[in-house]
Amino acid sequence: MVDRMLTDHWPLAALRLQTPRLELRPPDDEELAALAGVAAQGVHHPEQRPFLTPWTHLPPARRALFVIQQHGLTRGQWRPEAWILELGIFHGGQPISMVSLRGRDFPVLREVRTSSWLGLDFQGQGSGTGARAALLHLAFAELGAVAALSEVFQDNAASQSVSRKLGYRPDGISRDVLDGAVVVSDRLRLMREDWEQDQHATVTVTGLESCRQFFFPGSD
Repeated sequence: MVDRMLTDHWPLAALRLQTPRLELRPPDDEELAALAGVAAQGVHHPEQRPFLTPWTHLPPARRALFVIQQHGLTRGQWRPEAWILELGIFHGGQPISMVSLRGRDFPVLREVRTSSWLGLDFQGQGSGTGARAALLHLAFAELGAVAALSEVFQDNAASQSVSRKLGYRPDGISRDVLDGAVVVSDRLRLMREDWEQDQHATVTVTGLESCRQFFFPGSD
């Protein structure tokens, strides 16, 4: 149950995205601890390197701590001109992963970026695609975004597959350094008109109206 005293000051705590299979919501402390435990159990196989920030290669206890600290930072550093909405994903009430939706100068640019991690035991079941589709619904249908962006390593087949399914198109590449070597990411872009033609997700969003001022200053 959402703490009503908390939502008086932080209404984002009551935001909910519901699909036929999944619920996406900001986790409370107990749920965050459970999600950190999922991360500690593994997010990918040891030989894989899917993230530029290599937090998933930390020892399990430090991996869990990273999830908890990162979530606290996203809430503490929220500003309407630069925000990260981080949501836990729950399947049948069980925590399985976390996703984030990021906006920078969103009232002007109307662009968002998505990122996610999924517990290793829950991969290959469509949850990653379903959760990204729910985030895109929030961005386009509820917040009026014009584009959604993503960057993914060229060898990250799972994330590349999700993006293709959802209609993203190539938007160039990025080159970065990881462990002293160059790594190349594909930049991907999904435009609103493409999403409108191909989106089939059934998503129910609740709790958004009371927190619109966190996305659009002066809208309360």
